[in-house]
Amino acid sequence: MKKSKNNCRTESDSMGKVKIPKSALYGPQTQRAIDNFDISDLVMPKEFIISALLIKKAAAKANFKLKLIDKKISTAITNSAEYLISNYNQENFPVDVFQTGSGTSTNMNINEVISNVAKTKFKINVHPNDHVNMSQSSNDVIPTAINHCAYFLAISKLLPSLTILSKDIGIKSKKLNKIVKTGRTHLMDAMPITFGQELSGWKAQIDDNISSLKNCLSRLKRLPIGGTAVGTGINAHKLFAKEFLTAINKESRVKYVGKKNKFEGLSSQDDAVLYSSHLKSIAVSLIKIANDLRWMNSGPDSGISDIKLKALQPGSSIMPGKVNPVISESSIMACSQVIGNDTTIMICGQSGNFQLNVTLPIIAYNIIQSTNLISNTAISISKKAILSFEVNKSEIEKSVHTNPILVTALNRIIGYEKGAYIAKKAYKLGVPIIDVAIEETNIPEKELKKILDPLELTKGGIK
Repeated sequence: MKKSKNNCRTESDSMGKVKIPKSALYGPQTQRAIDNFDISDLVMPKEFIISALLIKKAAAKANFKLKLIDKKISTAITNSAEYLISNYNQENFPVDVFQTGSGTSTNMNINEVISNVAKTKFKINVHPNDHVNMSQSSNDVIPTAINHCAYFLAISKLLPSLTILSKDIGIKSKKLNKIVKTGRTHLMDAMPITFGQELSGWKAQIDDNISSLKNCLSRLKRLPIGGTAVGTGINAHKLFAKEFLTAINKESRVKYVGKKNKFEGLSSQDDAVLYSSHLKSIAVSLIKIANDLRWMNSGPDSGISDIKLKALQPGSSIMPGKVNPVISESSIMACSQVIGNDTTIMICGQSGNFQLNVTLPIIAYNIIQSTNLISNTAISISKKAILSFEVNKSEIEKSVHTNPILVTALNRIIGYEKGAYIAKKAYKLGVPIIDVAIEETNIPEKELKKILDPLELTKGGIK
């Protein structure tokens, strides 16, 4: 927020006086952060701030239960946090992502905003440090918010999105299970498969990712709250973490637990690194699926043209009638961003020097962005590409029956060398493989038709 002499108020902190816009709910430490960290246009995501507000709310309840603050102060903090969640305004939380590595500026920003809401709306004097931040440190609040937010997003958004994608692929796979197409390896014609078989491979990729993701999530639900500054819990009641978890779980659809070792919880971000690696794996799977759809849609006249993706928008500003595979391309870009985010998180995960990781804000930002990107991409590619694409049956049947690679089915009878000769001759003449096989072998035409039946060849195995 821009400042001018006429619309500013003056407040003080431990470092002196600071001019702050009159309308701002934040205080001097937030303003210092705004002035110091003019790095980007990125701020902490809404999902993260809401997690932090829920943490402040639970902390206030725990501190009251432990008789560290009175009912009036606790209620004011709780009501203020609820008000800020219900009336979320990003202008209240303007601190750049690229700030102090502990996220102290964001923690104090939230403390100050809660304090000012309590004062202006609920008429209760609440101190940002002494009350809102009681029994806490930025060093345990920010890691707690990372895990809290990531776990909640994974359970409430990511897993449901991937489950929908898996289900929709399964529906399409069953629908196309008897439609035979030319398989491709090295982008070259290979033995036939059914569309159902091809899509079953996609479904297995997503199902395996879901299984791996679920195994990882048990680590994210562990919160390091109560470790305060360095993991020892200095200035926090010995029962604070327990009461905090009771309070936050009463409002949650998921149940969080405490980190057994607070030193690990503050000094490392191994949970986030592990979770991000799973997001990267899912991104790789989605890129494979998106690219398959894009290649199969290529054409319509001079490409593979196995399928026709739904036309969603004009594809060219100069070529009338051109339609592009926009959902595939959008998916590839989103997933590429996730892969890049994972690299950032991996590098940042190494910055747990001694008792604190000092890259927490960008880890939080990237984790949330990646989770949202994967969730939204899964739904997009499912609903706007997979369920709606149509099979070009005439093109597929033509390519399947003229595919010389079908000669592979005769290997056991005529041998590899003879099969290669027949395949090359069929390529050269541009005729179906069965025509050349009739000429070059003693196998009856009726038997050849049975052996070279594309649908039968998709069933595999020696009969």
